[in-house]
Amino acid sequence: MIHFYFAVYSIIHKMSAGEAPDATQMNEQVRRMIEEAIISEGVEDVFRLSMNEGDPRTDIFSDEYLVKINKLSLPNTKIKLLQKLLTMVIEDFKKVNRIKGVDFSKKLKTLVDKYNERKEDLAFASDVLEDLAEELTKLFHNLHDEQNSFASLGIDFEEKAFYDILKAIAEKHQFEYPEDKLIVLSQKIKRIVDDKARYTDWAQRDDIKAELKVDIILTLAEHGYPPVTNDEVFKDVFEQAENFRKYRG
Repeated sequence: MIHFYFAVYSIIHKMSAGEAPDATQMNEQVRRMIEEAIISEGVEDVFRLSMNEGDPRTDIFSDEYLVKINKLSLPNTKIKLLQKLLTMVIEDFKKVNRIKGVDFSKKLKTLVDKYNERKEDLAFASDVLEDLAEELTKLFHNLHDEQNSFASLGIDFEEKAFYDILKAIAEKHQFEYPEDKLIVLSQKIKRIVDDKARYTDWAQRDDIKAELKVDIILTLAEHGYPPVTNDEVFKDVFEQAENFRKYRG
């Protein structure tokens, strides 16, 4: 709040010095400063409280946690908090599943852009703000469901990242590939990546990268994955593999 008090002091000083803005300008400036101060500090306070209560590994996807957020009476504060939480969780998700993390980043950006581009006369309309808060909450739930979707496929969290790459490419190029084979293929590619990633400098070694590419291409062919855009598959798999190298140490 110190910046707010300094700003108000400045206005009062100008009034006494004969350089004051007119009353309308002054009221508008103070109104904006109050709003920004409330939003900023409200978000930080709630964020700190929520993340530090009890176990530092607070489950931010729990019903109890979302109840705390929904109890906030200021729609703008709720929106800023949800945006901050989503950004944090999505960035963390990208470390394991890059392709899905990027997809959720785009969805969040679309919602935030929609909010920022709203008409001036709707800027503070409560129904508009509540609608956005509801959409962000829905995205929050969708992200949670996506993070746990690996279990229903019988694969692990990291294998799901390669499954998503292979499925996205099949959908992009409109070819059918059996679900059960897609699961097996994603597991085999994960094992290939693990084998190459055991070398700490593998991403800088052309020989290992070449082996990785050959192994992936041969595995795709062995499992009848259509021979379209093999380079595209390798590119996405390699970027995913680099994620593992970077964040798993």
